[in-house]
Amino acid sequence: MARSLLDILVSRGVIDLNEAAQVRLDAQDKGVTLDEILYARGVQEGDVADAKAELTGYPVKLLQGSSVELEALHDIPEESARHYFVIPLGKAEGYFDVGMLYPEDVNAREAIKFIASRLNLSPRMFIITPTDFQNVLQQYKNLTGEVSKALGEFEKEYESLEDIIGKGKGAETKIVEDAPVTKIVAVILRHAVEGRASDIHIEPGRDQLRVRFRVDGVLHINLTLPHGVHAALVTRIKVMTNLKIDETRVPQDGRFHANILNREIDFRVSTFPTSFGEKVVIRILDPSAGISKLEDLGIMGRNKTSIEEAIKAPFGMILITGPTGSGKSTTLYALLQMLNEEGVNIVSLEDPIEYYVPGVNQSQVRPEINYDFATGLRHILRQDPDIIMVGEIRDKETATLAVHASLTGHLVLSTLHTNNATGVIPRLIDMGVDPYLIPSTVILMMAQRLARRLCPDSRKKVKLAGKIKDTLLKEVNEISGEKGEEMRKNMPAEIYQAAVSASCPKGTRGRIGIYEMFAMTPELEKIILSGATENKLAEEARRQGMITMRQDGAMKVLEGTMGMEELLEVV
Repeated sequence: MARSLLDILVSRGVIDLNEAAQVRLDAQDKGVTLDEILYARGVQEGDVADAKAELTGYPVKLLQGSSVELEALHDIPEESARHYFVIPLGKAEGYFDVGMLYPEDVNAREAIKFIASRLNLSPRMFIITPTDFQNVLQQYKNLTGEVSKALGEFEKEYESLEDIIGKGKGAETKIVEDAPVTKIVAVILRHAVEGRASDIHIEPGRDQLRVRFRVDGVLHINLTLPHGVHAALVTRIKVMTNLKIDETRVPQDGRFHANILNREIDFRVSTFPTSFGEKVVIRILDPSAGISKLEDLGIMGRNKTSIEEAIKAPFGMILITGPTGSGKSTTLYALLQMLNEEGVNIVSLEDPIEYYVPGVNQSQVRPEINYDFATGLRHILRQDPDIIMVGEIRDKETATLAVHASLTGHLVLSTLHTNNATGVIPRLIDMGVDPYLIPSTVILMMAQRLARRLCPDSRKKVKLAGKIKDTLLKEVNEISGEKGEEMRKNMPAEIYQAAVSASCPKGTRGRIGIYEMFAMTPELEKIILSGATENKLAEEARRQGMITMRQDGAMKVLEGTMGMEELLEVV
């Protein structure tokens, strides 16, 4: 008969038979683990760990308060560590060493094997104690031991915010040059880049400073610091960005770049005064990330055909619309890459330049010296361009110049802020563009959103039924043409939803776009010239067989690319 943990503890004299029986009953009655009852009865963590080692054959590893190296923490995400009660211990001798609180957990062992295989290493398991497990979780909570150490050094030198202010303006430069503050900023930036964050939010509160990362469109708290470090932290960022250190009453914008993980990363900084101090948002722009293809962005089928036809036009405007952070710039770069040939001259006006495209003449606008989109457009026309990319049409002057450029034989790519593709025409008219010019210039209007993409390694199937089925059926039934018929004929019985796994602790990884394309047609031209109303534009969109963003998203849900929850977050 196989021995149990309690049998080993009895044989070692840690507990007697009566206690073992009572522990087993208490665990069953309360629905908790044997470990919890044993610790509640005063059994030492070391005794339980030794018994587990004898039971499983895995050795005990006692950290005794020592920290796990930063590199090791990257191998197992915090969510996975908490879910499976495991911690990374490091890599040695071709092994991936992992500490386990419950080595009998089959799912935890499988997760460790999966992670080790991705690292091309063999897993090596160790028994750990609850105290060591909690200590390592605390390291995750503080990002790294580096932040805690740097913060400790900072607090020793500057005991309070009043002490910092008392040293006067001259002390600010010294503070931001000191290693502790520099180290805190460097660690925050590095973790944001490593964690695939698009933005860093540094937010002061009444008693503490909160640092959040936006990953795949969702903000997560990654670090909490004492409020006393706020002034020095913001000052350090302002020095890096060449902003005014002594100006805290009005918003400021700036940029800096740094070498993170052997990659040159650009950072766009915005400060904003709040009741508890200046909030800082840092946008992370990685020029080395590369430019995606249309398929990678999620542009497929009819939408892909519409774009490919539109960019073949010798002149006209292709306008992309959507809220901030919806991926408009990424789509523009993908189109530029498709158009980038030796025989054409492409010139762009951007704010900022996010990716560098070899062969494209890219220029960054600088409003502070009166070099804005409108000014740049006037000068671009003297550069003998074939294709012009304008980062954003923000005002009447820029809109008029862009229309003029397209009328004079140039292909113009740009973005607008509207809710959908049909909203482009009313928006242009509202900006002062004469309606009769729109049919002669606009070729294609696009709208897009970004939704979280399901992780292929952790998604799980769920039955397609109830309200979700009704919602998806409603969208599919409104899709016209062969694609709609195909979708209705092959409606699946199951769809996927996000599930936590070792590789995807949140069940999603990366994002994918959902799109709608509204093309200029003779029928649409008549509507514009006779007075474009919302109803008339919607009718024309249906006549064209336009797939709406919601329908495009429904198709991606049925294909298993995203879950219904992820779709409803954005449309």
